[in-house]
Amino acid sequence: MSNNKSEFVQTLVERGFLHQCTDLEALDKRAAESVITSYVGYDATADSLHIGNLVSIMMLHWLQQTGHRPIVLMGGGTTKIGDPSGKDETRQLLTDDRINANISSIRETFTSFLSFGDGETDAMMVNNADWLDELAYIPLLREIGRHFTINRMLTFDSVKLRLEREQPLTFLEFNYMILQAYDFMELAKRHDCVLQMGGSDQWGNIINGIELGRRAAERELFGLTTPLITTASGAKMGKTAAGAVWLRPERYSPYDYWQFWRNTEDADVGRFLKLFTILPMDEIARLEALEGSEINDAKKILATAATALLHGEDAGRESAETAEKTFVSGVTADGLPTTDVPRAELEGGIAVFALLTRVGLTGSNGEARRLIKGGGARVNDVAVSQETAEINADAINDDGVIKLSAGKKRHALIRPA
Repeated sequence: MSNNKSEFVQTLVERGFLHQCTDLEALDKRAAESVITSYVGYDATADSLHIGNLVSIMMLHWLQQTGHRPIVLMGGGTTKIGDPSGKDETRQLLTDDRINANISSIRETFTSFLSFGDGETDAMMVNNADWLDELAYIPLLREIGRHFTINRMLTFDSVKLRLEREQPLTFLEFNYMILQAYDFMELAKRHDCVLQMGGSDQWGNIINGIELGRRAAERELFGLTTPLITTASGAKMGKTAAGAVWLRPERYSPYDYWQFWRNTEDADVGRFLKLFTILPMDEIARLEALEGSEINDAKKILATAATALLHGEDAGRESAETAEKTFVSGVTADGLPTTDVPRAELEGGIAVFALLTRVGLTGSNGEARRLIKGGGARVNDVAVSQETAEINADAINDDGVIKLSAGKKRHALIRPA
């Protein structure tokens, strides 16, 4: 790698973030010579982002750490339409109030990764509703629509896949790519933003924005995407039996988040340390070299570092300590995810499979039954042998709770309420 590369591009390359770039050499030169502004867009369809968004969040983090300005673009406007990329169904439309509440909630997550303010490299959170809500439809069609051909739009994967599967694609959703391109041009005009980053599935949409900026605003813009992150076994990153791995503690506890990273496949440890922690590269190289049972030490460091980055140093340390107590000492630890269940309900008896699903250890009752049948379910560290087994208030242990386990690594507590 040449010495005149910008620290930003060098960091993305060595940590494994770079998949495609429209003109890497020119972007690298620009970033080496001056402060650049870059953005990533996020729709506000829920009150939390999930782990699938974490790669792009980390890119914004490193952009700022290497001396540049990140923009978090919240799709207050585009959320009203829905991005058809990777979707088979039309998305449920949300009210303005719901969208705004989601944006407020999501902002809290970004404060863990970015420093917001008014300085040259301080992060900004911008809402595309600020300009999209004010657009007059016919002027938009005349001024912007003429730069897009239906022929080309039909070639994009987000459109092609929906049509090939004979799933409906509404005209509303079809406009999404035009508005995303318009966002890039608006950010270039308003904030001198020159780079859009995103996942590889956004490549076509990013190219649209670059071309619109060139044609309609005579600006040189850049696009950069990350590879699709899959595990070594080929699974999509972040898919678990219990569902999405959310980035808000109210939706996914710090302990569960720690456990998610602790359960990383051996072959993924080095790659995930580079992508999802801020540990120095020499330390990551040392951890990557560990073999045999020592790889578990690297997994614990990955889990603690990733949890500390999102939820704070205390949460990372406490989650690690809870795991140590639970797995090594065999005791019930306070930090385990806890679900309150009315004592009267417990006294009447509840099926173990229903409780496993209720506390989030399994994604469905059917999955819980299979877990029990395979010998992977435990109550207070005792294996459950029958699929129809019930537990009642007699199972409350000396700590005043009932401990449920799915396999050796995933645990939850039931607390009588």
